Amino acid sequence: MSSHHHPDSFPDDFVWGVATSAFQIEGASAADGKGPSIWDTFCKVPGVIADGSDGTVACEHYQRCEQDLDMIAKLGVNAYRFSTSWPRVQAAGSGAWNDKGLDFYERLVDGLLARGIAPYLTLNHWDLPQALQEQGGWANRDTVHRFVDYALGMHARLGDRVASIATHNEPWVMSMLGHETGIFAPGIKSRATAMQVAHHLMLSHGMALRALRDAGCQASLGIVLNLSPIEPATDSDADRAKARLEDGRLVRWYMDPLFTGSYPSDVVEHLDHDAPAVLPGDMDIIRTPMNFLGINYYSRSVASAGAPWDVHKSGLEITEMDWEVYPQGLTALLLRLHQDYPVPPMFITENGGAFKDPVVQGQVHDADRTRYLQQHIQAVADAMRQGVNMGGYMVWSLMDNFEWASGYAKRFGIVHVDYTTQKRTFKDSALWYQEFLARQTTSRLADVA
Repeated sequence: MSSHHHPDSFPDDFVWGVATSAFQIEGASAADGKGPSIWDTFCKVPGVIADGSDGTVACEHYQRCEQDLDMIAKLGVNAYRFSTSWPRVQAAGSGAWNDKGLDFYERLVDGLLARGIAPYLTLNHWDLPQALQEQGGWANRDTVHRFVDYALGMHARLGDRVASIATHNEPWVMSMLGHETGIFAPGIKSRATAMQVAHHLMLSHGMALRALRDAGCQASLGIVLNLSPIEPATDSDADRAKARLEDGRLVRWYMDPLFTGSYPSDVVEHLDHDAPAVLPGDMDIIRTPMNFLGINYYSRSVASAGAPWDVHKSGLEITEMDWEVYPQGLTALLLRLHQDYPVPPMFITENGGAFKDPVVQGQVHDADRTRYLQQHIQAVADAMRQGVNMGGYMVWSLMDNFEWASGYAKRFGIVHVDYTTQKRTFKDSALWYQEFLARQTTSRLADVA
């Protein structure tokens, strides 16, 4: 951390965590009554996953849960963000519940609590039950109601013990990458379908919040969006217009309905016949008040009306995902959201980088990732100093895992996973984070003393 903002200036109740998702770490893809998800199906399509891999084994977290909980505790975080696999707890996405799947998540939550770690649950991190996809998936309005049932089912088992429940992770990714470009599951390529999916995701979020509150849920409720500032490649009118439209589709398409109850009119006009069907009352449901807003931030976007922006010409450090390291974009984004919308406390629910991480004599010296985390934690501190209400920060990811269409080739973990032996090794970034968190605690103890 740079000297001008000492780390102990984070408030005492600030949440520090690490994040994962079910499909990316659990493996055990057909164990104990789990049904297939759209990602199990998608991985079987030739050519869609860079290294031809799948989530069948992943990090074997389903079998190694206790060991992984010990590892999380050793880091010194006070929160763990994870997702439940809908097809693991309800194979068909409706009807019968699977007790063995539910028992696994009960053990996970109880194990976190026993170690003094707050469980932050995400209900949908992209792994829709395949059985629901066969009935139209998120393009079918009926899935909205199935999701509400799922949310209530999870609340019945875990709701009294989790600190927080997020409905969806990154609806933009599910709708656009899953249904417009088709590079993610379920692999559909239709803009009209993508926009309808986006609407149904937002609607199911609002409906689930209302249903959970009606059921007496005391957990903090919200949603997680992937957001970036979108900057024009040049000052030309064409580039500025392109940036405005891309901002409309990435940021305002989700923020506006949540906080103003309408979709941005410029985007609706641009979509024309591809704009979603919205029924009376839908927008009121979507803008149901939230307790928190989760934000996943990795980099900025640069909009160009001409040739696509070449990140390698920016002069900035570039991660393995070809994303620029741009921490100042996080401060700018948080300030903008704080100024433009009546936001509840915001959490950085994912932030991190993929870098090449060779294991050398049992160690992983990932100075680039450590620097990335330091700079982005500093960016959060800078936003807070300017009045932004931040509740916490979570590193993506706890450990190397199945990185969707990139397979196992891209590593985001602060813990290295050897996929042959499943051996976990703290990278230097994990050791830095552990030390940083220990300093947070000791500075608090010093204040008390």
